Amino acid sequence: MNILIVKLSAIGDVVHTLPSLRALRKLYPDAHISWVIEEAAADLLAGHPDLNRVIVSSRKRWVDSLVHLRTPGRTMSEISSFLKTLRDRRYDLVIDFHGLFKSAVIVLVSRGRRKLGYKSMQELSGLFYSEKIPEDMAKHAVDRYLDFVRHLGAPSAEAEFIIPIDDENRKRVHTLLSSKGIDPAEAFVAINPVAYWDTKLWENEKFACLCDRIASEMGMKLIFTGSGGDDTIARIRAMMTTPSVSLEGETSLRDLAYLYRISRLVITTDSGPMHIAAAVGTTPTVALFGPTDPKRTGPYGAGHTVIRKDLPCSPCFRKECDTMKCMREITVDEVFQAVFT
Repeated sequence: MNILIVKLSAIGDVVHTLPSLRALRKLYPDAHISWVIEEAAADLLAGHPDLNRVIVSSRKRWVDSLVHLRTPGRTMSEISSFLKTLRDRRYDLVIDFHGLFKSAVIVLVSRGRRKLGYKSMQELSGLFYSEKIPEDMAKHAVDRYLDFVRHLGAPSAEAEFIIPIDDENRKRVHTLLSSKGIDPAEAFVAINPVAYWDTKLWENEKFACLCDRIASEMGMKLIFTGSGGDDTIARIRAMMTTPSVSLEGETSLRDLAYLYRISRLVITTDSGPMHIAAAVGTTPTVALFGPTDPKRTGPYGAGHTVIRKDLPCSPCFRKECDTMKCMREITVDEVFQAVFT
């Protein structure tokens, strides 16, 4: 049996799909399972024991290249190679966990016999499936995705996360920490203050104050993580009066997963790294929530802490806001007390 999973991005959404992969492997132990994913999150799947193949789409880079006429010949060759790989098997089952036009197109060109997706017309995606299930938005994303496997007949599809951390990831993280003067065996707190939406950000001043309290009152080392690309972490560290370490831009996603696994705890915005921390069992993963709904996309599992304000306008799911009240009303004392009492 040949199965194709389509879940392209983002990091958190890919993490949410991992339990469905595990459940599919248990349901079809002898199947050949491929997964189409975009470049940014592909590292999460490298070497995964339940996958036979990872097919990487460079869609964003291809679009940019063609729009701006940057090496269009090479880009067309890469697209042709991607499509050839995608279609080199006759899939008995294709599951679109993404449910958008860009993923539904991949479902279409993959030529799967059984094309399974949500009963949804979001971006017209529902037109591309031969079989559909309802999408229960009251459930957490992990459980919504597991509904596909339950629909296929899994007797008990429970959430089991596997992020394939190997010896190279462990060695790289230990070397990084040692180079920054951190003993990997000592207690440290990982801080992820960044997020793709501005409305998910907590004030830099509050992060700085919180980190100073953790360092001075709890005596723990502080390690900042992030993909890089802006100056958020640098600004926070400049406001602090206690030492800290930044690994911004220095870890792969699987390196980050291992770093979080050995952390005493992770304090984070609502972001992909939050889901990685929860998936590797970092307890508590302390998540600051504003415009989104933790019932749908909070840190999955027991032992985590979500801090949010129950405002009439929240959750609004907006990427822009004039007041940012839901995040700005979260206090330093509130976060510190929730973690260390």
